Amino acid sequence: MPQPKIHASNAARQAAFRARRDQTRQKELAAKGLPSLPSIPTLPGWARWNASFQAAHELISYSLSEMQDYFEDRSENWQESERGGSHQEKITSVEAVVDALSDLLS
Repeated sequence: MPQPKIHASNAARQAAFRARRDQTRQKELAAKGLPSLPSIPTLPGWARWNASFQAAHELISYSLSEMQDYFEDRSENWQESERGGSHQEKITSVEAVVDALSDLLS
């Protein structure tokens, strides 16, 4: 037995889908603490972009400190090994990203 139709037409069904999608997107942005985009699409969303850059900066800085702690907790033999050197190169790359984000935020 077929299910009863919820929407009168395909257009109504698509409109309901778009409304649910937009509502979900707004909830995701609110959960991240990001302000919404301006209502006029030609205006830049600097407040939103700066908030997302700040959040990224904090997350990457936290990851960088974890990476440095991990490196320091290892033995000297490990730090001087190929794996330790590779890890140190990654730390250097992440530090460059943090510096670039810092420049962007100032």
